[in-house]
Amino acid sequence: MSEVYYNYVDGDWVESETGDTFEVVNPADTTDVIGGFQRSSSDDATAAVEAAADAADEWADVPGTERGSILTEAARHMADRTDELTETLTREEGKTLTEAGAEVQRAVDIFEYYGQKAVDFGGEVKQPGSRDANLYTVEEPMGVAGLVTPWNYPVAIPAWKSAPALATGNTVVLKPANGAPNVFRKVVECLDEAGIPDGVVNYLTGPGSDVGGTIVDHDDVDVVSFTGSRSVGEMIHEQAGANQKRVQTEMGSKNTTVVMPSADLEEAAEIVGAGAFGVTGQACTGTERVAVHQDVHDEFLEELIAYADGLEIGPGLEDPDMGPHFDRDHLEGTLEYVERGRDADGTLAYGGEALEGGEYDDGHFVEPTIFTDVDSDAAIMQEEIFGPFVGVMSATDFEEAVELVNDVEFGLSTSIVTRDHAEANRFRDAVDFGIVKINEKTTGLQYYVPFGGMNASSSETFREQGDAAIDFYTITKTVYENYGRR
Repeated sequence: MSEVYYNYVDGDWVESETGDTFEVVNPADTTDVIGGFQRSSSDDATAAVEAAADAADEWADVPGTERGSILTEAARHMADRTDELTETLTREEGKTLTEAGAEVQRAVDIFEYYGQKAVDFGGEVKQPGSRDANLYTVEEPMGVAGLVTPWNYPVAIPAWKSAPALATGNTVVLKPANGAPNVFRKVVECLDEAGIPDGVVNYLTGPGSDVGGTIVDHDDVDVVSFTGSRSVGEMIHEQAGANQKRVQTEMGSKNTTVVMPSADLEEAAEIVGAGAFGVTGQACTGTERVAVHQDVHDEFLEELIAYADGLEIGPGLEDPDMGPHFDRDHLEGTLEYVERGRDADGTLAYGGEALEGGEYDDGHFVEPTIFTDVDSDAAIMQEEIFGPFVGVMSATDFEEAVELVNDVEFGLSTSIVTRDHAEANRFRDAVDFGIVKINEKTTGLQYYVPFGGMNASSSETFREQGDAAIDFYTITKTVYENYGRR
């Protein structure tokens, strides 16, 4: 019998009113049951929102220094439990220990960063238009923040949504993805140990339609932040916007790296390979397309195949180069795209097979996959696959390469590998993507600068992370004070 874990509502660990649970398993070994989690209902979500609303005014009145101290203390508890959090993340999501450890450290850094930001949080003083007067702004929290987060970064994304919300005086209701809820549940334990007041943080698991839908729709929720699929994100944006809530959605993408003749091709293959096959390709910033100048296409392809062939694939707890797919559906989805690539007359240059036998039998393992000779408008080059899958295209010149980058509906992260600085600057200006990288993989982000996409990747309302997150969770009052008038 696996252990059963509870929701955290109004300062207590509580069972769902449904009495039902669901199991979470290790994607590398589905016989390894992580535990049972609450199959919460709309009523459970309503109780969590009401608890957050009841605590909102008091938490907003807590001085920023005190709020910051709690976040910093929570970060210390997280750091003390780094090994535990890392193993938990690997077991439930599938990342390698190295990848999971980096994500846990990022979550620690985020809480520390916003712990300091809470101290600096305030407004601006401006010159008044008359004597004996003051003119200034104050920043106030929005109120209750409803946060809906995905499975692929199950501690970093909840951290970068909840920490700035808390730092600025908002209360939080957070629904993690059902497939990987345990690692952030342990972060909530750290917040509880750090002294977060009752009702300020609320965490509950369950169906998105019941729990997530109630959070988005509830009148007491003032601001909604979502990361996940495009279809759900667009629905949430429409729902929340219709109710006059402030909303932020980050959805999928189809990201291209450009390789120019001046590039070191072995280095370029490492950049593309890490962006395409790192975290098993399960990142919205992952590289799924490559536009290579025709003069170096064949040599680059050889280098990329050699990179893929050198990857060790296995259970994340063994810390290989690449772990399993998150679940059976995602594995089958990748394999289906392999067949669609063949149907589109593409050339399967490497991989494309599920791995079986021995330690692979109870997990969701697949080879890294490389296609070439595929048109940009083919399904495998337009639809987000979310797996270790990349298509390599040939470009006659720089201008065509940029056209290929922009030849998708999305616009989250793109990069170019070149030694030509002017070429890099032209690329930066010409692409319609929220994140532009020069001689770097499309994945991997700093937590203190804005993050967000363009076009179908994002609602394009507010950015996440850095000071941009402070802006999202606050509203400005402008104060005119005339103290000379009697």
